[in-house]
Amino acid sequence: MPGVSLAPNVAVPRLDEVDRRILDALRVNARLPNNRLAELAGVAPSTCLQRVRALQDAGVIRRFTVDLDPTALGYGLQALVSIRITPGARDQLAAFAEQLRSLPEVSQFFYLAGSADFIVHFQARTTQDLKDFVTEKLSTNPIVASTNTSLIFEHDVNVLGLS
Repeated sequence: MPGVSLAPNVAVPRLDEVDRRILDALRVNARLPNNRLAELAGVAPSTCLQRVRALQDAGVIRRFTVDLDPTALGYGLQALVSIRITPGARDQLAAFAEQLRSLPEVSQFFYLAGSADFIVHFQARTTQDLKDFVTEKLSTNPIVASTNTSLIFEHDVNVLGLS
């Protein structure tokens, strides 16, 4: 289904120990200068740059991002919203995913197998914003069969190594 699947079936590149050290360091700090990254990986800077480019070309490194503090941006409330889609609406999943992607309060979403079709990580300024999202953007959507909302007390991104 276009627009919803994460990636086509492609061959997984083989990662050696140098690649893993580079990826481990970038997971902790994606802004490391190449000289420091090379030092941590135990290779020459030119080799390190070549390795990072190869990892990007192979799709192992998809993008470099920044981890923003939602509270500093005014989002004091976070929730995970599980969504079940009506069985007859499977052909509308890509359009639904695009709708989610267009909402700035949706920080990420996952298309799943299992009891929920989607889990949405929603950031809200107030409980009213969360209520409006669930009742106006989801529950009124004819392809949404049901929702279940869980408030997030704490969220941490795994920056541990790949080993």
